[in-house]
Amino acid sequence: MSTRKSVQRALDLLGIRNLLLGIHDAAFPSRDDEDLGRGTPYSEGAADFMAFVAEIGFRGVQLGPQGATSAGNPSPYDGTLFSRNPLSLALGPLTRPEWGELLPPEELARLVASRPGPRERVPHAWVHSALPAARASMWRRFQAKREGGSDPVVAPLSADLDEFARANSGWLARDGLYEALEHAHGGRHWREWADPERHAFDPPPGEEAAAARLLRELLAEHIDTVDSWAFAQFVLHRQHRELQQRARSLGLKLFGDLQVGLSPRDEWAAQAFRMRGYRMGAPPSRTNPEGQPWNHAVLDPARYFEARPDGTPGHGPALRFLRARMDKMFSELDGVRIDHPHGFVCPWVYRAEQNDANHAVQHGARLFSSPELPDHPELAPFAIARAEQLDYDVPRHADGWVKELDEEQEERYAILVDLIVEAADRHERGTRDIACEILSTQPYPLGRVMARHGLGRFRVTQRADLDEPGDGYRGENARTEDWIMVGNHDTRPIWLVAREWIESGESWNQARYLATRLLAPEEDREAWVRETAGNRNALVQAKLADLFVGPAANVLVFFTDALGLEDVYNRPGLVDDLNWSLRVSPSFRREHAERVARGAALDLPRVLARALRARGATFVTAHRGLLEELERA
Repeated sequence: MSTRKSVQRALDLLGIRNLLLGIHDAAFPSRDDEDLGRGTPYSEGAADFMAFVAEIGFRGVQLGPQGATSAGNPSPYDGTLFSRNPLSLALGPLTRPEWGELLPPEELARLVASRPGPRERVPHAWVHSALPAARASMWRRFQAKREGGSDPVVAPLSADLDEFARANSGWLARDGLYEALEHAHGGRHWREWADPERHAFDPPPGEEAAAARLLRELLAEHIDTVDSWAFAQFVLHRQHRELQQRARSLGLKLFGDLQVGLSPRDEWAAQAFRMRGYRMGAPPSRTNPEGQPWNHAVLDPARYFEARPDGTPGHGPALRFLRARMDKMFSELDGVRIDHPHGFVCPWVYRAEQNDANHAVQHGARLFSSPELPDHPELAPFAIARAEQLDYDVPRHADGWVKELDEEQEERYAILVDLIVEAADRHERGTRDIACEILSTQPYPLGRVMARHGLGRFRVTQRADLDEPGDGYRGENARTEDWIMVGNHDTRPIWLVAREWIESGESWNQARYLATRLLAPEEDREAWVRETAGNRNALVQAKLADLFVGPAANVLVFFTDALGLEDVYNRPGLVDDLNWSLRVSPSFRREHAERVARGAALDLPRVLARALRARGATFVTAHRGLLEELERA
């Protein structure tokens, strides 16, 4: 039996439904002749990596948000919601005949040769300055060949582009226009633009016709940039469709990331249905006592619904916007991770006008759970929870601030999540294909909405409080529908954390706890604890094995933890050149094999064997052949 087949059989025996590797676009590896400093899931190097992920036993890949980011902020969680990031365009295929040789090979070679810095880090500033020129050159060459009319490759591509532009006109034109206007305003944020461009999608009452006329004039004035943007999106979406087909052929699911925030580009177009005077952030919590002022826009609850011509309530612009977004995601992906689901159920909001954003977010409130707060009277009209349903003895950000709800109130809290689940159903996905990034907090209304749909939350085991038996991060406190992991893109790699546990002596607490999860009664617990507590690699392998013993049926491993890396991918709350820049080495196969040989990277067969052995002597006897295959692998 092959190693992959052994791993899949073991996963089935352990009741593991999903085993995903987490990686964002920019972190994918590239081959030498295509490496432009930033990864993309559409490159040849990424195809090699996807095959490797399938070979070692994963059942899917969890991508990050794939929208366009700005030069000053590389976080994918601030990217566009509909347009894909042009930096993810794989240029290598565009040098080939099937794309009409739109990019000369020598131009690609020049870009590759000029790439600065180490290959394991994205040079954010350079890729933002260097790659647009290549896309512009490609667009000009496509235009020239299309106008010539005789190219046998470009002619059908042109027809496909026209169809793509018609099918996606709602977001393509506005995103392309933003690209043009941002450039015309020297790269400044739309809030710094002059009127009327600033409020082209949100005109004062009585000026709607003038605004519509202005938009038509702006589109005509900047048509080349708008069309160029559409062409880049066309190529990206075709490359993504090829990725979908490749993943399916490998037996891999593709999960996407439903970020909670709106990019500046999206907010500009959504001004008419975003909430005035408030922004969304993270409340104070156990893992982040100061909270975080994300500065995200909030969809206006007053624009969720509007009257149809017959007087009955229908979806308003806010819900139509989310529905379009979800239909696009589920048509392109097999599953979706919901980023900070509280933002879709009971968002923590704070005043936008205050100079001290940290003070503002710490004194914010829950949008739908604040019926009579003297410092936020503007929120009272949106309250779903009533005053008598609140516990005023706990902070307003506490999970138990709302202590009870009736069914009608639950339905109102669930409006946005209901819409997400309905979109999944329309595209023949299910709640098993939705992962909810609930971390240290789960407010009562959110818990009700999760239970309404049988959705699972995250359990990040490196953050578990081993002195608290009921801690939500401990694996034994998970439910079958939950998603369990040692870390994610916002935590330090488990290999680095475990090194610190060894140095501080915390490794003994970890080993004793893991023994209760991983050892059968007949095994020598004391000897195992001694060996594991003193060996960083053994401790991490045990921590990884803990993910598979249940009851959670969904496992997520971030690429740093799978590959044995100690470099930090993202430090939350910071904007700097190192964040979001770490990439998989092009020598990932060799390096992974070398690390596995010394126990310094995820050794999935042995990890699964350890989880299976935890089931005891009778189980081991019944499956001895499989265990031997896994441990030999």
